[in-house]
Amino acid sequence: MTELSWVPTSCTLPTEQQPLRVAEWDGLFTDHLTAVTRPDRLRLHLLLDAAEGTDEKVRDLADRESGCCSFFTFTVTPATDGEVHLEVEVDPAHEKVLAALHERITATGGRP
Repeated sequence: MTELSWVPTSCTLPTEQQPLRVAEWDGLFTDHLTAVTRPDRLRLHLLLDAAEGTDEKVRDLADRESGCCSFFTFTVTPATDGEVHLEVEVDPAHEKVLAALHERITATGGRP
């Protein structure tokens, strides 16, 4: 998935910055993702290795993403078991965005 056609119009990140943000998420998934599950249609649960700086990187990206795509709710749980837990939730109107994110995660080489 190389196009950004799945990015919703409600995203306020300037269009020229969107590919850079997507690349940041892709890098995080490629470098640190250990597992992803979709417990229900409106929520993803990601586990990322707790390498030095991962927790801070996840929090920074989640904060910036919430700033432009307020329909996302991110919950980051610090690494206590060797992994950083990231919950990603959306409202029903953005279920397709979450599905596209899940697809992207698996397509980027994230191990799951």
